[in-house]
Amino acid sequence: MAEEEYAVSQRSRLNTGDHKMLSYDKASREIKYKSPPARGTRTRIRSRSLSQSSQDGAESFSSTSYTGSSSDEEDINPRDKDQQNSQGFKSFCVRNIEQHAFGRREVEIAEQEMPGLMALRKRAEEDKPLQGAKIIGCTHITAQTAVLIETLAALGASVRWSACNIYSTQNEVAAALAEAGFSVFAWKGETEEDFWWCIDRCINAENWQPNMIIDDGGDATHLMLKKYPATFNMIKGIVEESVTGVHRLYQLSKSGKLTVPAMNVNDSVTKTKFDNLYLCRESIIDALKRTTDVMFGGKQVLVCGYGEVGKGCAAALKGLGCIVSATEIDPLCALQACMDGFRVVKLNEVVRQIDILITCSGNKNVVTREHLDRLKNGCIVCNMGHSNTEIDVGSLRTPDLTWEKVRSQVDHIIWPDGKRIILLAEGRLVNLSCSSVPSFVVSITASTQALALIELFNAPPGRYKQDVYLLPKKMDEYVASLHLPTFDAHLTELSDEQAKYLGLNKAGPFKPNYYRY
Repeated sequence: MAEEEYAVSQRSRLNTGDHKMLSYDKASREIKYKSPPARGTRTRIRSRSLSQSSQDGAESFSSTSYTGSSSDEEDINPRDKDQQNSQGFKSFCVRNIEQHAFGRREVEIAEQEMPGLMALRKRAEEDKPLQGAKIIGCTHITAQTAVLIETLAALGASVRWSACNIYSTQNEVAAALAEAGFSVFAWKGETEEDFWWCIDRCINAENWQPNMIIDDGGDATHLMLKKYPATFNMIKGIVEESVTGVHRLYQLSKSGKLTVPAMNVNDSVTKTKFDNLYLCRESIIDALKRTTDVMFGGKQVLVCGYGEVGKGCAAALKGLGCIVSATEIDPLCALQACMDGFRVVKLNEVVRQIDILITCSGNKNVVTREHLDRLKNGCIVCNMGHSNTEIDVGSLRTPDLTWEKVRSQVDHIIWPDGKRIILLAEGRLVNLSCSSVPSFVVSITASTQALALIELFNAPPGRYKQDVYLLPKKMDEYVASLHLPTFDAHLTELSDEQAKYLGLNKAGPFKPNYYRY
């Protein structure tokens, strides 16, 4: 089968933490996307994924030395399998459809911890506010995402879904969605080519025309714009939840290439405060414990970036007895770190002393090969930012260094003198690649996404122009109110006199848009 090539913007696959600013510089952002050879002629998956998504100046893997690279993944690429669910449905591509029963149990557990999203489903199911919506989804595929997908379907939408991260997909959950009749194209350990193929399969479907996009990082948006511009122009709205994707949308808007309205969910209060702060505060500990069994007490930790994610990570590690420092470029964030009791330092000043290095700045090349060469033996290196460009992993793929797989998503990088560091998830988002995240917090973000989709899909012509919009404050407050009953929380109501004194509507919104929570 002849191979056809076209360029698509290269970017990180990781989300949820989100924190990456990207450039559309063509020279440094382009990868080659190739259509697959005929079935049966493709090579099998290598024992460990060597995908290098969004690695600027990435080098060939042929120059890298690997030892002991055993893997718990199957050898056969899901694209080479002919699978169908119990009803004969075939429009999906997952690792193993037979795992669906296990995935369904995980989804049921997640539903119990996602009260807000389940309440939204119950309240709106009869009205079907998304009837006629055909949604392309490109997010992490986890049990919590499955609850969102099934909620959107209950509200009337038809969906097709792929993963925004080559490592974060829960295979059994993807199988459960496929068994339920959803077109899901994702599995853990995709290659770069597989990644783009899955998104393409979601967009390019026979007798199915998408009219909405829910994105985490902007890959589905970007691929549709570049390869299917006519389809993109028919989209009614885009919902984006990551710093990376929002930045890309603003770039498109500034250049006049954004031809549809988009909702910036990332900067909603329910996302920045709850997902970025509280979720990361819990999941960073889970990820480090699962992968390394590390004892935290007394460890020297450096957190690169003291935004909401950095605040959550630093607080959690300090609470377990770590000696935490932070790096910052912003004097306001740096002052916050100081007031919270953390030293603000430059990486070069402490690079030889730290035991754990965590990046969450949203930048590129925060940790370079020069830094990595100077780290102490046994240092744990990981990334909590959305994109995998914060740590220059590409610089480690050289003949003088040996890669030794320890367990899934854990590698020893060994220097010629015997020094080794522990690299987690190849520099990708460590919490979603190596652990789980709290379903309750995801419920808050997912409810926000669902409401944004409903708002854009049902908005009358002219309400939203070809630009990027913030979620209305009233919706943020509504999402919060959906989750308060879980804590048996009772809101105080304003009297008429109090409301008049404050100049507020008794039903809200209660804060102006410029208020900083």
